[in-house]
Amino acid sequence: MKIFCYLIIISAISMNCFSQQVVATVDRLPEVASGSFKHFENFPSKFVEVRNVDVWLPEGYSNKNKYAVLYMHDGQMLFDSTTTWNHLDWGVDETAGKLMQEGKVKPFIVVAIWNTGTKRHIEYFPQKPFESLSKVQQDSIFKANRSNGHSVFAVDKIQSDEYLKFIVTELKPFIDKTFSVLKDQPNTFIAGSSMGALISMYAICEYPAVFGGAACLSTHWPGVFNTKNNVLPDAFLKYLEGHLPDPKKHRLYFDYGTETLDALYPPLQKKADAIIKARGYTDANWITKEFTGADHSERSWNERLHFPLEFLLQK
Repeated sequence: MKIFCYLIIISAISMNCFSQQVVATVDRLPEVASGSFKHFENFPSKFVEVRNVDVWLPEGYSNKNKYAVLYMHDGQMLFDSTTTWNHLDWGVDETAGKLMQEGKVKPFIVVAIWNTGTKRHIEYFPQKPFESLSKVQQDSIFKANRSNGHSVFAVDKIQSDEYLKFIVTELKPFIDKTFSVLKDQPNTFIAGSSMGALISMYAICEYPAVFGGAACLSTHWPGVFNTKNNVLPDAFLKYLEGHLPDPKKHRLYFDYGTETLDALYPPLQKKADAIIKARGYTDANWITKEFTGADHSERSWNERLHFPLEFLLQK
């Protein structure tokens, strides 16, 4: 049975957001089965559109203790299937709470960053690899459509660098000030799936002094939804080769399924694995796992979330 435990926080920072587009108020906030939940409506930013941010705190959270921090993308999909568009969720509260109770991970909180819907793709799309392409290639990518015929990109400007600036220079300082957390790199992690996995990979490469580990589930190496004559995987992999952080100070987790959209990933992930191994990563600081039969959905990520959490947040 879910325990409805959340708090809407109206802080002074919200006064700066009225000139920006406001995220639509949700009818009902997620409920959590473990721990407690704080909701920050329309968190302001000078880099990206305002968005909701949720913070999950484990059972027994106390200012007398210090906690590691896991930043996660697609925040509205993480806790409660009754509030998500597809009626699925990651079960982050259940899995994290259980692992902490069993002593398998160090205490941590989760910062769930909501996506803004139409701009999700341009915020999660690694910017520097895209900008390394020719103008003709970039224009071709912006013409890409989904299977339903709708455009992949809402606008013609990638904004992932701005999105990461929001996390690192605006959201993280607020979290560090508001909650009893460990602020250092070895205790700061980032995670996501699909495009959220791509931006997590990009984040640890762009900000290696901020993030000590990244979990990339079902990494969407194609970038768009057409693999024919697609230059993006090579661009992402070339970027990865030149920007992977020091393996002595970082942990990387990758995985993929074999069904639906995940069926595209095995050969691309193998190329990424070769790059990671060549950089000096070993079993001590890097895992790539295959889940045969798993599809591209929150259901699958829910079932295997304990693997990246145990790996990144091990005591």
